This record gives sequence, structure tokens and C-alpha cells, in this order.
Amino acid sequence: MATVNPQITDSVTQSNVQVVGSAPATAIATLSQVTSHAVSLALQNAVSQQQALNIIGNATVAAAVQQILAVGGRS
Repeated sequence: MATVNPQITDSVTQSNVQVVGSAPATAIATLSQVTSHAVSLALQNAVSQQQALNIIGNATVAAAVQQILAVGGRS
């Protein structure tokens, strides 16, 4: 069986240590990005719902004014 050069094994070990060492920071960064994305989608949905309710409100006011004017015209 051939002996592996110690410099090669040391290089592989250092690379593995670097990957394992940076994993928690990467996980926290990913969690932060996912959370920010979820919050931004929730806010976007809230704005969209508010706009839809404003459109319904405008239509309701227009219908009420139309009925008021129709009643006022009859008398």
C-alpha cells in the first residue's frame, strides 16, 4: 500500500476544517435571508390586500352616491 504525502493529507484536513468552521455562519446567513424574504412577502400581501379593499371601498361609495342622487332626483 502506497503512503500518502503528509502535505496532501494536511491540505485536505485544512480544507475540511475550513468548510466545517464556516458552516454555522452560512446557516445563520441563510436563515436570515429566508426570514427576510418571508417578511417581505407578508408585507407585499398586506399592501395588495389594502389596495383591493380600497378599490372595494371606492366602488361602494360610488354606488351609494349614485343611489343618493337617484333618490334626490325623484323628489
